[in-house]
Amino acid sequence: MTPRRVHVLVGAAVLALMGARAWGIEQHIQLETTTGALEGTLDLPNGPVPCPVVVIIAGSGPTDRDGNQALMKNDSLKLLGQGLAAQQIAALRYDKRGIAASAAAMPREEDLRFETYVADAVQWVARLRRDARFSRVGLVGHSEGSLIGMLAAQQAKVDAFVSVAGSSRAAPAVIRDQLYTKLAPNLMTRSNQILDELIAGRTVPDAPKELAALYRPSVQPYLISLFKYDPLREMATLKVPVLIVQGTTDLQITVDDAKRLAAANRSAKLRLIKGMNHVLKHATSPAEQQAAYTDPSLPIEAQAVKEIAAFLTTGLVRLEE
Repeated sequence: MTPRRVHVLVGAAVLALMGARAWGIEQHIQLETTTGALEGTLDLPNGPVPCPVVVIIAGSGPTDRDGNQALMKNDSLKLLGQGLAAQQIAALRYDKRGIAASAAAMPREEDLRFETYVADAVQWVARLRRDARFSRVGLVGHSEGSLIGMLAAQQAKVDAFVSVAGSSRAAPAVIRDQLYTKLAPNLMTRSNQILDELIAGRTVPDAPKELAALYRPSVQPYLISLFKYDPLREMATLKVPVLIVQGTTDLQITVDDAKRLAAANRSAKLRLIKGMNHVLKHATSPAEQQAAYTDPSLPIEAQAVKEIAAFLTTGLVRLEE
């Protein structure tokens, strides 16, 4: 057997042991923090190293590294990471602090701040910067992860930023709109009063029990920290290449949101994906919307992966000198 043949066989065996797929390799990665470890997955291309890498930041709520919650499994972020790896761009997905395998790293709820999530993203970037397998590092923020990514991009050394289904409005405005048709008039009035107090930086000890899930005392410090940030203002400050990706059938974030974000940063590129919903899947009917959120076997929109990969290839791949 020739040396070349032996090398190929050994390489194939190693890839198999590491969890090789057609798109690449899935590998566990860990980030130590002062309150515990954050757990993540690296989707690594089969191609040569060093290669570019992105940190994928999940959206709001108890969303894990795959883009899933307890009652909502769609694998959107997992499919995005694997799709980018197939395009020779490595991707790091991680469980947010307090979620899934990163649950032990969660401080007390009353000690959590929006800046905590930003700091985690910044630390992940620094971790990847020290890894010789990677050349340049970018950020991809989905939904609320878009705002986290904007702030992290201002603090960390990143080479590009992608906002996917990111809101252009500050959180209080989004909450008001979401509650407007769901609350009785008296509760809506009280909710608006509480929001006004939190925007002013003051906690509210007497939130009605009907609103406790949103305004319980232990979460109010986090909301105060979140309410300080305006996505348009933060987008305008970014000096790295920016891509804004938005689906036309997203029920949570609108095309107008994406256009406002793009207008806030003159160098930003905007890509609208026809028929894509909030979890990056094709959905043009109520039935398709429901299935998209709960069926992980459904693929994400190939055009979205293509646009993100094309942008990152330009922004992250270092040209040969």
